[in-house]
Amino acid sequence: MFGGQDGMRRMMDKDLVKPKNIGHTLARFGRYFERFWFALIIVLAFIIVATWTQVTVPDLLGQATDCYLTPIAERSFGNFTGTGTTSAASTNCWLSQGKQPENFTQRVVQGFMTLGGFTRPPEATGAQTQAQRIAGLGQLVLLIIFLFVLGAVMSGLSFYTMSWAGSHVLRDMREDLYQHMLRLSLGYYGEHEAGDLMSRITNDSETIQQAFSFALLNVFSGSLLLVWVAYTMLRLSIPMALLSLAVLPLMIIATIWLSGQARKAFRRARERIGNVNAELQESLSAVREVQAFNRADENIENFRVTNAANRDANVKAVAYTSALAPTLEALGYVALAIVAGVGGMVIINGGMLFGTVVSLGLVITFVAYVQRFNQPIQQIATLWASLQNAIAGGERIFNLMDVEPEIVNKPEAIEMPVIKGEVEFENVCATYRPGLPVLSNVYFKAEPGQTIAVVGPTGAGKTTIINLIPRFYDVCDGSVKIDGVDVRDVTTNSLRKQIGIVLQDTFLFSTTVMENIRYGRPDATDEEVLEAAKLAHLDTFIERLQDGYQTVLGERGSGLSQGQRQLISIARAALANPRILILDEATSSVDTRTERLIQRALTELLKGRTSFVIAHRLSTIRNADLLLVVDQGQIVERGKHDELLAKKGFYYDLYMSQFRAEDEAPQTPGGNGYKTGELATAS
Repeated sequence: MFGGQDGMRRMMDKDLVKPKNIGHTLARFGRYFERFWFALIIVLAFIIVATWTQVTVPDLLGQATDCYLTPIAERSFGNFTGTGTTSAASTNCWLSQGKQPENFTQRVVQGFMTLGGFTRPPEATGAQTQAQRIAGLGQLVLLIIFLFVLGAVMSGLSFYTMSWAGSHVLRDMREDLYQHMLRLSLGYYGEHEAGDLMSRITNDSETIQQAFSFALLNVFSGSLLLVWVAYTMLRLSIPMALLSLAVLPLMIIATIWLSGQARKAFRRARERIGNVNAELQESLSAVREVQAFNRADENIENFRVTNAANRDANVKAVAYTSALAPTLEALGYVALAIVAGVGGMVIINGGMLFGTVVSLGLVITFVAYVQRFNQPIQQIATLWASLQNAIAGGERIFNLMDVEPEIVNKPEAIEMPVIKGEVEFENVCATYRPGLPVLSNVYFKAEPGQTIAVVGPTGAGKTTIINLIPRFYDVCDGSVKIDGVDVRDVTTNSLRKQIGIVLQDTFLFSTTVMENIRYGRPDATDEEVLEAAKLAHLDTFIERLQDGYQTVLGERGSGLSQGQRQLISIARAALANPRILILDEATSSVDTRTERLIQRALTELLKGRTSFVIAHRLSTIRNADLLLVVDQGQIVERGKHDELLAKKGFYYDLYMSQFRAEDEAPQTPGGNGYKTGELATAS
């Protein structure tokens, strides 16, 4: 049922994460299932029919015994079961002609038994001929086989239909979640780990998918079978039903205790395997130090202890898991023994148990019901945690979907007109957390086409300034205006599509070089992509690749150097043709020759555009039209490079500590003929 002990172990290995608000979460799931209500009705119908077949077959086995087999046996061997047996069999044989159907099942079965000219057995079952008994028994066997096949088909169709509906619901949930996550502000991602957000889409979604396609259906059908079997047993014979359910409390106690102990043990096992991985990763990462200080033996011993602890934890967990199925099976056999033993003694002693006529067929029916009853208990116990985890996973997903983006368009927001390039900060204050200002009273104005360099120590607020221009964050006071229009009064899409950004840590996608360049403008033609690559001085490098522009890059552009990735990013920005360009440390962490290529590309890219540059290399800021020196969230100095050096203020100290060594570096020719430092003034 669960893939053997290994399958059961996988189910038990999951932590039980209890949801906080089950009703609200189920209501949210229900809204997603509204579109597939017809599928749920079909699934419900399939489950009811499949469960009905499972409940009906044991009753038919009892009817086969009482109506046909007992009279045959008594004709051949005499009254071998005790006094009154034939009378008891006749009493419990509701297939006989003198019995009116008491419920839907009896009505269907009696109707089936008369198909094809067959007749139901007489009220006195012993009065049948041999041919009638054989014909009736064969008809009943065919019905039992048909019910087995029907139940299997209905179960298969119910699983397929539920999986179909669940997969569509999960697809819709993932799409809604993905769209919502892309609308969330950057501030949210700064406060939450990417791994946790990825877990919402992958792990939580997988848990929900397993619940929709497997656990939910099994728990529901198992619960329905338990209730239906219990009701049927009580309807047939209350004394026999109580005997059959005598061990049920013990089964529930054993299931709850063993399942709980197994999950605790698996939780400890996961902690131990985490220690094993940490020990292994640390030793391998520090293998140079391990060998240099001759600590290999000590590390091996530490790993042996950690690994042994993991082994012991796993063995204990598997012991609890392995004990669950045999325990329930043993208790099921005890129930079978009680039913068979007591039922047999009652038949031998006259066939009456507290006013109930007990026949051999009734005992066989209850034996089969006990087997049916025991099966779903383990199934429900094992899958119940999966259902709770799925609800908790849905709760986590819905909580994320309920997060309101910090940056939203005003209801009256307008489309941003074509940007000319004037950018003005008017007494801007910004904060990421209340009470902790990042920028205070920042004011400056950039004219169209100017290059503004922003410099300062780490944490001064440089990145915050450039993040406010495309409105990745909102100001807490003051305003950011482009061409006299407050960025909060226009739609973010119309604003950002006219702003280009080139980051130091360029992100490239696992697709072709051409598609990576085209990312900023999906409707661009191949010719326009080639022109952008030429502007970025990237065409020669790309042509050397095995498939040229159709070369598929690895994850995050693996296989390319930092400078090559930056050149692709510059080509991407050039293709987008932005009116405002932001360069966030775009020339750091590259070699001198590659920096020259980047500088040449940027010189072409910056022409006619308002640009903001953050850099740690002197070559990228020396010829800026305006230099903004930021410290502790304020602009402490502004002007041109030479002017600020002459003042010998904060920028002078910054230059002496960060840029002087670069400015005094030997002027050696590079691969393209330029000397170090010359390219900043080259056209």
